[in-house]
Amino acid sequence: MKTTIISATMTRDEDNGYVGLIRFAIENHKQGYEVTIQSDNGKNNWSYALNFSDGAGSEEEIQVVDEWLEEDDAFFEQFVIAAKSAYRE
Repeated sequence: MKTTIISATMTRDEDNGYVGLIRFAIENHKQGYEVTIQSDNGKNNWSYALNFSDGAGSEEEIQVVDEWLEEDDAFFEQFVIAAKSAYRE
């Protein structure tokens, strides 16, 4: 599946650590997505939350993307890299 990153941001604060928000599209999916990533130390221990970016979409499609995030390190890492690239202290 071809992925297009639309936008990425990252912030840091004492309470939440590093928080990134990445909006993206998946080829042949009707709805766009956003993934929020969070890490206390900004290294390799990231948690995430996946949502549709603009309203409700197909539960089957978001489940496919969620499984892909869980199983494919390279797929997930592209979002971490995008957010880190957007981070400005």
